[in-house]
Amino acid sequence: MTLRCYEDYTIWQKAMDLAEAVYEVTLKLPVEERFGLSDQLRRAAVSVPSNIAEGQARRTDREFSYFLHISKGSIAEIETQLRLCVRFHYVGKDAISDSMELCMEVGKMINSLVYKLNR
Repeated sequence: MTLRCYEDYTIWQKAMDLAEAVYEVTLKLPVEERFGLSDQLRRAAVSVPSNIAEGQARRTDREFSYFLHISKGSIAEIETQLRLCVRFHYVGKDAISDSMELCMEVGKMINSLVYKLNR
């Protein structure tokens, strides 16, 4: 099967799931975090599938790899911010578990795809 579009990539689909899961967490944050942590989390979450799509659309392995690295950085940002939500007692660990699991899964998928692109 030839992958012609970013939507064909399982990694993009999982990144979309991650964005959705992060948005669900932000709905649990206090109102005073609406323009702080919530906004930062949402931007980072949207960045992951967006950069995968942009990189794939560039049509070169080198550029795709570059944008995948940006997505990987956004995942680290999401993980950090989710941990802050727990440390600030805005949510419990159980509230972020799905998002953290997806971060790990998408991160591993990115590593694998970058390896394949750079061979």
